[in-house]
Amino acid sequence: MPAKENSVWKGWQLTALISLSLLIMAAVAAAMSPSSVEAARLVIRLTARTSLVLFALAFTASSLERLFPSPATRWLRQNRRYLGVSFAVSHAIHAAALFALARLDPTLFLQLTNIGSYIGGGIAYAFIILMTLTSFDRTAAFIGPVTWYWLHTLGAWYIWVSFLLNFGKRAAVNSMYWPAMVVIGLMLVVRLVAILRRHRMA
Repeated sequence: MPAKENSVWKGWQLTALISLSLLIMAAVAAAMSPSSVEAARLVIRLTARTSLVLFALAFTASSLERLFPSPATRWLRQNRRYLGVSFAVSHAIHAAALFALARLDPTLFLQLTNIGSYIGGGIAYAFIILMTLTSFDRTAAFIGPVTWYWLHTLGAWYIWVSFLLNFGKRAAVNSMYWPAMVVIGLMLVVRLVAILRRHRMA
Protein backbone atom coordinates (compact mmCIF):
# COMPACT_ATOMS: atom_id res chain seq x y z
CA MET A 1 0.00 0.00 0.00
CA PRO A 2 1.50 3.39 -0.93
CA ALA A 3 2.52 5.56 1.98
CA LYS A 4 0.64 8.74 2.79
CA GLU A 5 2.19 12.03 3.83
CA ASN A 6 3.24 12.15 7.49
CA SER A 7 2.80 8.39 7.68
CA VAL A 8 4.84 5.88 9.67
CA TRP A 9 4.95 3.82 6.50
CA LYS A 10 7.81 5.80 4.99
CA GLY A 11 11.23 7.22 5.81
CA TRP A 12 12.92 6.81 9.14
CA GLN A 13 9.53 6.30 10.80
CA LEU A 14 9.27 3.09 8.77
CA THR A 15 12.70 1.99 9.96
CA ALA A 16 11.74 2.70 13.56
CA LEU A 17 8.47 0.78 13.22
CA ILE A 18 10.15 -2.26 11.66
CA SER A 19 12.98 -2.18 14.21
CA LEU A 20 10.54 -2.06 17.12
CA SER A 21 8.56 -4.95 15.60
CA LEU A 22 11.75 -7.00 15.23
CA LEU A 23 12.74 -6.39 18.85
CA ILE A 24 9.27 -7.36 20.08
CA MET A 25 9.31 -10.50 17.93
CA ALA A 26 12.71 -11.51 19.31
CA ALA A 27 11.63 -10.84 22.90
CA VAL A 28 8.40 -12.84 22.53
CA ALA A 29 10.21 -15.74 20.85
CA ALA A 30 12.82 -15.80 23.61
CA ALA A 31 10.17 -15.67 26.34
CA MET A 32 8.26 -18.59 24.83
CA SER A 33 11.33 -20.84 24.47
CA PRO A 34 11.94 -23.61 27.03
CA SER A 35 15.59 -22.64 27.59
CA SER A 36 18.06 -19.86 26.91
CA VAL A 37 19.84 -21.95 24.29
CA GLU A 38 16.61 -22.69 22.44
CA ALA A 39 15.67 -19.02 22.72
CA ALA A 40 18.92 -17.98 21.02
CA ARG A 41 18.49 -20.59 18.28
CA LEU A 42 14.90 -19.54 17.61
CA VAL A 43 15.85 -15.87 17.36
CA ILE A 44 18.68 -16.80 14.99
CA ARG A 45 16.26 -18.67 12.72
CA LEU A 46 13.60 -15.97 12.81
CA THR A 47 15.96 -13.09 12.12
CA ALA A 48 17.62 -15.01 9.28
CA ARG A 49 14.22 -14.97 7.59
CA THR A 50 13.27 -11.38 8.43
CA SER A 51 16.70 -10.28 7.20
CA LEU A 52 16.15 -12.14 3.93
CA VAL A 53 12.75 -10.51 3.36
CA LEU A 54 13.98 -7.00 4.15
CA PHE A 55 17.10 -7.45 2.05
CA ALA A 56 15.04 -8.80 -0.85
CA LEU A 57 12.80 -5.72 -0.78
CA ALA A 58 15.75 -3.32 -0.75
CA PHE A 59 17.78 -5.35 -3.27
CA THR A 60 15.02 -5.45 -5.88
CA ALA A 61 13.31 -2.10 -5.24
CA SER A 62 14.66 -0.17 -8.24
CA SER A 63 14.40 -3.17 -10.54
CA LEU A 64 10.78 -3.83 -9.60
CA GLU A 65 9.83 -0.23 -10.28
CA ARG A 66 11.54 -0.39 -13.67
CA LEU A 67 9.79 -3.64 -14.60
CA PHE A 68 6.41 -3.05 -12.94
CA PRO A 69 5.86 0.71 -12.47
CA SER A 70 3.06 1.32 -9.98
CA PRO A 71 2.43 3.27 -6.76
CA ALA A 72 3.51 0.21 -4.75
CA THR A 73 6.85 -0.25 -6.53
CA ARG A 74 7.43 3.52 -6.49
CA TRP A 75 6.91 3.47 -2.71
CA LEU A 76 9.32 0.54 -2.49
CA ARG A 77 12.06 2.39 -4.37
CA GLN A 78 11.53 5.59 -2.39
CA ASN A 79 11.91 3.66 0.87
CA ARG A 80 14.75 1.39 -0.25
CA ARG A 81 17.23 3.12 2.07
CA TYR A 82 14.99 2.69 5.10
CA LEU A 83 14.28 -0.95 4.31
CA GLY A 84 18.03 -1.49 3.94
CA VAL A 85 18.71 -0.01 7.36
CA SER A 86 15.88 -2.14 8.77
CA PHE A 87 17.65 -5.17 7.29
CA ALA A 88 20.79 -4.09 9.15
CA VAL A 89 18.81 -3.91 12.41
CA SER A 90 17.42 -7.40 11.80
CA HIS A 91 20.91 -8.75 11.18
CA ALA A 92 22.25 -6.96 14.27
CA ILE A 93 19.68 -8.87 16.35
CA HIS A 94 20.76 -12.00 14.47
CA ALA A 95 24.39 -11.33 15.46
CA ALA A 96 23.41 -10.72 19.09
CA ALA A 97 21.61 -14.08 19.16
CA LEU A 98 24.68 -15.78 17.66
CA PHE A 99 26.89 -14.28 20.35
CA ALA A 100 24.40 -15.37 23.00
CA LEU A 101 24.44 -18.94 21.68
CA ALA A 102 28.26 -18.94 21.63
CA ARG A 103 28.32 -17.94 25.30
CA LEU A 104 25.49 -20.21 26.42
CA ASP A 105 26.61 -23.37 24.61
CA PRO A 106 30.11 -23.04 23.08
CA THR A 107 30.21 -26.72 22.08
CA LEU A 108 26.97 -26.51 20.10
CA PHE A 109 28.04 -23.23 18.52
CA LEU A 110 31.29 -24.78 17.29
CA GLN A 111 29.35 -27.71 15.85
CA LEU A 112 27.12 -25.36 13.87
CA THR A 113 29.90 -23.14 12.52
CA ASN A 114 33.33 -23.38 10.89
CA ILE A 115 36.20 -21.14 9.84
CA GLY A 116 34.51 -20.48 6.49
CA SER A 117 31.39 -19.16 8.16
CA TYR A 118 33.48 -16.88 10.38
CA ILE A 119 35.34 -15.37 7.43
CA GLY A 120 32.38 -15.20 5.04
CA GLY A 121 30.02 -13.92 7.71
CA GLY A 122 32.58 -11.43 8.95
CA ILE A 123 32.97 -9.93 5.49
CA ALA A 124 29.19 -9.76 5.09
CA TYR A 125 28.83 -7.94 8.40
CA ALA A 126 31.62 -5.55 7.43
CA PHE A 127 29.69 -4.67 4.28
CA ILE A 128 26.46 -4.30 6.26
CA ILE A 129 28.11 -1.90 8.72
CA LEU A 130 29.74 0.19 5.99
CA MET A 131 26.58 0.29 3.90
CA THR A 132 24.51 1.31 6.92
CA LEU A 133 26.95 4.05 7.91
CA THR A 134 26.81 5.45 4.38
CA SER A 135 23.01 5.33 4.21
CA PHE A 136 22.84 8.86 5.58
CA ASP A 137 23.10 11.96 3.40
CA ARG A 138 26.20 13.38 5.09
CA THR A 139 28.24 10.19 5.09
CA ALA A 140 27.17 9.40 1.52
CA ALA A 141 28.30 12.85 0.42
CA PHE A 142 31.57 12.44 2.35
CA ILE A 143 32.67 9.31 0.46
CA GLY A 144 31.37 10.58 -2.88
CA PRO A 145 28.92 9.07 -5.38
CA VAL A 146 31.42 6.76 -7.13
CA THR A 147 32.69 5.16 -3.91
CA TRP A 148 29.12 4.96 -2.61
CA TYR A 149 27.95 3.22 -5.77
CA TRP A 150 30.68 0.58 -5.74
CA LEU A 151 30.39 -0.03 -1.99
CA HIS A 152 26.65 -0.57 -2.13
CA THR A 153 26.73 -2.55 -5.38
CA LEU A 154 29.51 -4.93 -4.34
CA GLY A 155 28.13 -5.17 -0.80
CA ALA A 156 24.61 -5.98 -1.97
CA TRP A 157 25.78 -8.72 -4.31
CA TYR A 158 28.11 -10.17 -1.68
CA ILE A 159 25.23 -10.32 0.80
CA TRP A 160 23.04 -11.97 -1.86
CA VAL A 161 25.72 -14.65 -2.39
CA SER A 162 25.93 -15.11 1.40
CA PHE A 163 22.20 -15.76 1.59
CA LEU A 164 22.47 -18.15 -1.36
CA LEU A 165 25.22 -20.20 0.29
CA ASN A 166 23.82 -20.19 3.81
CA PHE A 167 20.25 -21.06 2.89
CA GLY A 168 21.39 -23.32 0.05
CA LYS A 169 23.38 -25.68 2.25
CA ARG A 170 20.40 -26.02 4.57
CA ALA A 171 17.90 -26.45 1.74
CA ALA A 172 19.95 -29.41 0.51
CA VAL A 173 19.00 -31.36 3.65
CA ASN A 174 15.79 -29.64 4.81
CA SER A 175 12.87 -28.78 2.51
CA MET A 176 11.73 -26.09 4.97
CA TYR A 177 14.41 -23.86 3.45
CA TRP A 178 13.15 -24.20 -0.15
CA PRO A 179 10.84 -21.15 0.04
CA ALA A 180 13.85 -19.04 1.00
CA MET A 181 15.75 -20.37 -2.00
CA VAL A 182 12.83 -19.39 -4.24
CA VAL A 183 13.02 -15.83 -2.88
CA ILE A 184 16.78 -15.75 -3.42
CA GLY A 185 16.37 -17.03 -6.97
CA LEU A 186 13.64 -14.50 -7.76
CA MET A 187 15.88 -11.69 -6.54
CA LEU A 188 18.48 -12.67 -9.13
CA VAL A 189 15.91 -12.97 -11.93
CA VAL A 190 14.40 -9.56 -11.18
CA ARG A 191 17.77 -7.83 -11.10
CA LEU A 192 19.04 -9.48 -14.29
CA VAL A 193 15.84 -8.86 -16.26
CA ALA A 194 15.87 -5.21 -15.21
CA ILE A 195 19.51 -4.87 -16.31
CA LEU A 196 18.74 -6.44 -19.71
CA ARG A 197 15.74 -4.15 -20.23
CA ARG A 198 17.81 -1.10 -19.35
CA HIS A 199 20.49 -2.05 -21.88
CA ARG A 200 17.90 -2.66 -24.60
CA MET A 201 16.37 0.75 -24.02
CA ALA A 202 19.76 2.52 -23.97
